[in-house]
Amino acid sequence: MSFSSKVKQELFEHFGNARHCNIAELAGIINICGQIRCFKDIFCLKIQTENYLVAKKCFTLLKNTFNINSEIFIRSGGKKRKSKVYVLILKDIDQVERLLRATGIWLTENGTTIIRNKMYPTVVSSICCRRAYIRGAFISVGSVNNPEKNYHLEFVLPSYDLAIQLRDLVNTFDLDSKVVERKDHFIVYLKEGEQIVDLLNVMGAHIALMNLENVRIVKEMRNDINRKVNCETANLNKVVLAAVKQLEDITYIQQTIGLDMLPKQLEEVARLRLEYPDTSLKELGTFLTEPVGKSGVNHRLRKISNLAETLREGKGEEK
Repeated sequence: MSFSSKVKQELFEHFGNARHCNIAELAGIINICGQIRCFKDIFCLKIQTENYLVAKKCFTLLKNTFNINSEIFIRSGGKKRKSKVYVLILKDIDQVERLLRATGIWLTENGTTIIRNKMYPTVVSSICCRRAYIRGAFISVGSVNNPEKNYHLEFVLPSYDLAIQLRDLVNTFDLDSKVVERKDHFIVYLKEGEQIVDLLNVMGAHIALMNLENVRIVKEMRNDINRKVNCETANLNKVVLAAVKQLEDITYIQQTIGLDMLPKQLEEVARLRLEYPDTSLKELGTFLTEPVGKSGVNHRLRKISNLAETLREGKGEEK
């Protein structure tokens, strides 16, 4: 089972504590998966999904919240799509009206019935209901990548207006979801691991949250170790290259003018470097007749290097 499927399985088992939360979750499912049909002023509601968990949860919510017994029909997805399609149909006008009025889809203004399949602000006015609505939306059209690979969570929405509403609802929890168009759909997405963890917490997927956090901790530790190793390797390479250059310069001076032509302080450092090629500058300074620190040894080696460059350029010998 994929990580995304595990999240949906956990959310399927999570129900709100109050009736208004269940209504909000139903609203999220109906806004996305619902289709409203009108035949001779008689409304029917069809909820269609390829995910059995969505159909089953919708069935359960309808029964527990409105005492509506719906039937689930199964049909083929067609030649191009091998998956099954699960369909719930409500034909009882009283049941349909009661459900759609509660979810804010059926409105009456100035005696006129208005069907508006958008998020109704009153339905998501409380924090618990916002959580429930997002949970219903995720079960319906959400997905989240395996955190072992990369961090990405998204909702695939059928309309731009609904995508904007869902984005704004998600962002009320101090998140930064964004909307992008992909073919004929609109995607609300998050790409940061920490924000995905927060959204899983918002929806109530606490087991998935802990699993993702464990992956994040391991990945961050691994990345931290790699950064430190790379940094230490880079520093070691610099030290080795510097030591090689120092030995080359000292050897060149020895072969041209001889080390005994150097000032005593430089000659002593040069001979010690030849004798101890792998020793650090700090330790090398302790071997001197008059010990100096790392910066003092480095200063003398720079003078030797400058002299070697002068000799190479044929500009004369030691000044």
